[in-house]
Amino acid sequence: MATETPPPATPGVPLPTTEEFTEVQQSADFAELRRAHRSFAFPLTLAFIAWYLLYVLLSNYADGFMGTRVVGNVNVALVLGLAQFLTTFLIAWWYARHAAAKLDPRAKAIKSRMEDAE
Repeated sequence: MATETPPPATPGVPLPTTEEFTEVQQSADFAELRRAHRSFAFPLTLAFIAWYLLYVLLSNYADGFMGTRVVGNVNVALVLGLAQFLTTFLIAWWYARHAAAKLDPRAKAIKSRMEDAE
C-alpha cells in the first residue's frame, strides 16, 4: 500500500528507503508477524460477529426464550446483552496479551533490524 505522505521523521535518524521497506515487507519475519496477527484476529473477529448476530436474531425471533426470567426482573435478553459487553472486554484483554507476547517482540525485532541496516 503506497501513500504520498512520508512517516514523521525523527531528527538525526534517516528514514529507510522504499526499497528497504519493500524488502522487509517481503521477508519471512514480516510474513510470520502478519500470520501471527491474522491467525488470532480473524477467527476471533468472526466468532464475535457470529455471537453478536446470534444475539440480534434471538432478540428478533425468539421472544419467548429471550423473555425468560432468570432472577427477579432479569431475563435472558439482559444477561446475553451484558455478556456482549463482557466478551468485548475479554477479547480486548486477550488480544493485548497476545500482542505483548507474540506480536510486539517480532515487530521490535524487525524494527531494530531496519534501524541497524541504516
